Amino acid sequence: MVIRKAKKEDSGAIAACIMLAMEDITYDIIGERNAEKAAGFLESLAGREGNQYSYENCWVAEDGDRITGAALVYDGALLDTLRKPVADEVKLRFGRNFTMEKETQPGEFYIDCIGVNPDMQGKGVGSGILQFLIAEYVLKQGKVLGLLVDKTNPKAKKLYLKLGFVVVGEKTLAGKRMEHLQCARA
Repeated sequence: MVIRKAKKEDSGAIAACIMLAMEDITYDIIGERNAEKAAGFLESLAGREGNQYSYENCWVAEDGDRITGAALVYDGALLDTLRKPVADEVKLRFGRNFTMEKETQPGEFYIDCIGVNPDMQGKGVGSGILQFLIAEYVLKQGKVLGLLVDKTNPKAKKLYLKLGFVVVGEKTLAGKRMEHLQCARA
């Protein structure tokens, strides 16, 4: 498995991975439960610069010539700036206002989501991506990595804790209470 920065031409694969990671949240954002519209919305944003779902903020895992997973990571201080184009696209495409709680803040690089192709789940792709992100952001750059984990997903939380994340609080996202975890240099 190779992990690399995403390219614009990866936008379809990025959108598919985002959809796997946050399907219900995407439906909340667009205001309807329509997989085709949600995927088109995400692919459009993934292929453009300057938004939270952009290929610019994405790392992809490849197995041969196939993308098997993707992770969106960005500076939490930029959330409002990166979210504005998303809100504009929601208004344009779906005629609704987009508002959501702030899931990150200045002082952390936020792992917005990690999505792994279903046929590759359980084969170390997700944990490999996380280990790569920790090496890249925490160990090399001295940054703090943050993420949210659903309280109803103890398996994911256990993995994050095993990799060095610690619980630092709680946040609400899409109306759900989530645990806020961070990983930083000791």
